[in-house]
Amino acid sequence: MTKDLTTGSPMRLILGFALPTLFGMLFQQLYNLVDTMIVGKLLGSAALAAVGSTGSINFFVIGFCMGVCNGFAIPVAQRMGANEPSKMRRYAANAAWLSVMFALVLTTATGLLCRNILTIMRTPEDIFDNACAYIFVIFMGIPATFLYNLLAGIIRSLGDSKTPVYFLALSSMLNIALDFALILGFHAGVAGAAIATVASQGISGAACLVYMWKKFPILHMTREERRLDLHTCGVLCAMGIPMGLQYSITAIGSIVLQSSVNALGSLYVAAVAAGAKVYQLLACPFDAMGATMATYCGQNVGACKLDRLGQGIRSCALLGLGYSVIGLCAMLRFAPQCALLFLDSSEADIALLTQLTGQYILIQSAFFFPLSLVNIVRFSIQGMGFSPFAILAGVLEMAARTGVGLLLVPVFGYTAACFASPAAWVCADLFLIPASGACIAKLRRLYPNTPDERPAAAPVPLNAGAHR
Repeated sequence: MTKDLTTGSPMRLILGFALPTLFGMLFQQLYNLVDTMIVGKLLGSAALAAVGSTGSINFFVIGFCMGVCNGFAIPVAQRMGANEPSKMRRYAANAAWLSVMFALVLTTATGLLCRNILTIMRTPEDIFDNACAYIFVIFMGIPATFLYNLLAGIIRSLGDSKTPVYFLALSSMLNIALDFALILGFHAGVAGAAIATVASQGISGAACLVYMWKKFPILHMTREERRLDLHTCGVLCAMGIPMGLQYSITAIGSIVLQSSVNALGSLYVAAVAAGAKVYQLLACPFDAMGATMATYCGQNVGACKLDRLGQGIRSCALLGLGYSVIGLCAMLRFAPQCALLFLDSSEADIALLTQLTGQYILIQSAFFFPLSLVNIVRFSIQGMGFSPFAILAGVLEMAARTGVGLLLVPVFGYTAACFASPAAWVCADLFLIPASGACIAKLRRLYPNTPDERPAAAPVPLNAGAHR
């Protein structure tokens, strides 16, 4: 059930690993798409705007959870590449302990502060109650988010990118059924869409847990391996917290930007919400490439096969360039039709909404290649063990979005808001690309020998970014 990414053609391995990961992420995006389509079609543009207005704070919190889980999975991948199954199981067990602690703290804090956060973000009064109902349920589902993302990350670290897809496919069908049942049958409104998303992800995570126990004997732990260990937790936090903070720091810029868009009115909020859903679906291949490169680089660093790091990054960048061209060409033709997926044709401002949504989609699509490099290079650096660099890249993204939101949106309006994320991607790339070369060079200095030439007692890198 496991897969070794340390031998063979990097292009073939990356493509073979990324495709199942992509399908899984497409199913995950189907959750969000179905929510948005049903809310927009059945409840109207005001409800769509309410859900959309929570997008940045949703990413701030849920993105932190996902980043932490991805970080926790990197030591597992490195120990897998180093062929140290006992240490790998110890990291997996302590990652579970830490996830429980993080989930409890975050669920409590966000539930208590939910309304205050939306007030600070200047959420329009006509959508405030719906926005609060939606995001409160999402926050209460943080334990389900940790459950699925941690287990999926561990499974991918073992080289299996297919198993999480199967459970996400099941969950996407459950999500659709629950959406219709809760919104149409029980008239639960936007809260019903949130409940459907949380319940579906929880079921997916529980299914992953049962399957892992039955099908991955390499994860069967002794009592000693399951024990909470402070040193192991320290290593996991050194990898996971910087990755989580990278998401959250990036999201701060999105929150500032969302606040500026909120000030433009609910019509513009709805347009951004619909456009963002299309963009998130189109960007799934880049997310899959990033997840793949984290595992690929983690295993190869664990095996001390450093020559394969640059080869893998270049191969994945070529895949990103090819998809970026295809995605832009498709949106030049179909952007207006994509916008109508989330809007009711009977809306009074349907023509303007379609135009604004299509504009957002096209501008994002024109900068897909810089976005692909952000995902590929950043996750590669994290897989190498240099998680703190992710925070620096996140700071640059935050600064770009904040600058556009505070300085340009008040002057140039909606068009400036459309260029905020592309500006953030370009700024991050200016740092990440040279940083990746520096990380590989540092690994070569720390571990100059090949695995065959290394003395038997030579250390295997675990968190190279912690070395000075």
